[in-house]
Amino acid sequence: MKIPFSPPDISSLEIEEVVSALQSGWITTGPRTKELERKIAEWVGTEKCVCLNSQTACAEMALHVMGIGAGDEVITCAYTYTASASVIAHVGAKIVLIDTQKNSLEMDYDALEAAINEKTKAIIPVDLAGIPCDYDRIFEIVERKKNLFKPNNEIQSALGRVAVMADTAHAFGAKYHGKMIGSVADFSSFSFHAVKNFTTAEGGALTWRTIPGISNEDIYKKLQLLSLHGQSKDALAKTQLGAWEYDIVGTYYKCNMTDIAAAIGLKQFERYPDMLKRRKEIIEKYDAALKPLDIETLDHYTDEWESSGHLYLTRIPNITLEQRNESIIKMAERGVACNVHYKPLPMHTAYKNLGFDIADYPNSYNHFVNEITLPLHTCLTDEEVDYVIDNYAKIVKEYIR
Repeated sequence: MKIPFSPPDISSLEIEEVVSALQSGWITTGPRTKELERKIAEWVGTEKCVCLNSQTACAEMALHVMGIGAGDEVITCAYTYTASASVIAHVGAKIVLIDTQKNSLEMDYDALEAAINEKTKAIIPVDLAGIPCDYDRIFEIVERKKNLFKPNNEIQSALGRVAVMADTAHAFGAKYHGKMIGSVADFSSFSFHAVKNFTTAEGGALTWRTIPGISNEDIYKKLQLLSLHGQSKDALAKTQLGAWEYDIVGTYYKCNMTDIAAAIGLKQFERYPDMLKRRKEIIEKYDAALKPLDIETLDHYTDEWESSGHLYLTRIPNITLEQRNESIIKMAERGVACNVHYKPLPMHTAYKNLGFDIADYPNSYNHFVNEITLPLHTCLTDEEVDYVIDNYAKIVKEYIR
């Protein structure tokens, strides 16, 4: 068998909708993008949503909306993909990395609390694998530390504390205490990249909770300006008779979503509940076979949260880095593509150059050394899942003590 790691699940529905978008004569940001924004906001339970060309753009524009920049500090986890942290550098703020917990891939919340100071403006927690963070704990922390908070502008003053600006790239469709992720953190940034559960090829969505005293419509308009050169009218508005004239109100950015991408998303949206169910079925099959073998996995479905089932991370206790890499190669030789999530940020050149040292993040390193991520996507058949399980169990059996 040849089992890819995470191919996009595209049906004839998406293809037909893309063709319709192309034939409509409207292929940049237009009616389909606006409809996708409306559907996402309604689904997650927020008043507004903005769709952009990536989760990274969403997270960065949210930092701009909050007025975060030079002289500020933003905290995130060392065990994540670069997009969680690079956006902090993009706006000129200082990146503060926190180690994971010893027995969890979530950040060390005690260390998080200790890291908050008068310069801290936001925390970017990461819903790794689609599993929500402990948002109750995070909000308790920012409330306890609000006496240190020094607002720089109106929106920061209205919030009155450090903002929780979650990296929910993996978590579209997840729930925390019955609430949809997207309506839990102050700001939530989703990814619709090709390897994600829900895809628009490239794309993302930003949702946010209402901040008392701040208009959601004003935030939406600010995000439109930030994502389209600071232009006071988008292309759709300029099509109205005699409405050609516009103003440039700021030297901003270009990261809007196109209607071609939104066309894919609209049909993915129709299929997504069934896709989430299929992911749950696959996870349950993996769990039933691998947990009895003492292979460590994450809990995707509990009384407190429901995962989006984005990634199936495993850890083989006591395995070495070399043995982990050998195991991935052996799986590849059997036609199964595996991955590692993640190589901690302090191990990458860019973050080393910023002064980070993996020696300061021992838990993150220990999680990384023996982690292997198995294929998890809705194109998998039951036969293929059984094939992955059978081969993985045989390969790692010699390492389990």
